[in-house]
Amino acid sequence: MYSTKPSFVYGFHGLDREIAYSILNQQENFRHSNNSYDWLGNGIYFWENNYQRAVQYAQEDSQRSNSKIKNPFVLGAVIDLGNCLDLLDQEYLDYLSAAFNLFQETLEEENKPPPENTSFGKADFDFKKRELDCAVIRFAHQLAIKKGNYFDSVRAAFIEGEPIYPGSMFRKQNHIQIAIINPNCIRGIFLPRKEVSFPSDED
Repeated sequence: MYSTKPSFVYGFHGLDREIAYSILNQQENFRHSNNSYDWLGNGIYFWENNYQRAVQYAQEDSQRSNSKIKNPFVLGAVIDLGNCLDLLDQEYLDYLSAAFNLFQETLEEENKPPPENTSFGKADFDFKKRELDCAVIRFAHQLAIKKGNYFDSVRAAFIEGEPIYPGSMFRKQNHIQIAIINPNCIRGIFLPRKEVSFPSDED
């Protein structure tokens, strides 16, 4: 009843500059991520209202040997979340918990081990390889579809990175992330502009 979000949000997507302009010129579309370890399942990923984190991600990704990002860049998008599996909403936290229980029962019936959330490297303490979470969210989508429903997007907050200061529970890379499943939720795409001083000396 209350799952449709009434307002738009800004999302920022880190990618290669050449691909970004191809998307702006409607020669290409945003690509769905479909990895087994994606934090929010399949979808087009955006950092909600967080341009600087998108810049940081694009720069970090470009340093990887197999990265598709040669020239780090960021596109902005105006997003209608639509029918959102919003993991900042208690109703959907409860729904995902119930989905996990059914998912676990299904695996036991099929005599299959559950996937796990792990790290990509020994020094990675953030468990960025989220195969369990990804599988549960995919299963939650299947349950919704069986009932004649579907989710346009998934949204969640993540605690990530090192503490901001010793003993802090705030982390350096905390963020809200969105995975867009229905591309029609992306209502517009734009080039983020730099803030200008206001009022200026000329006023």
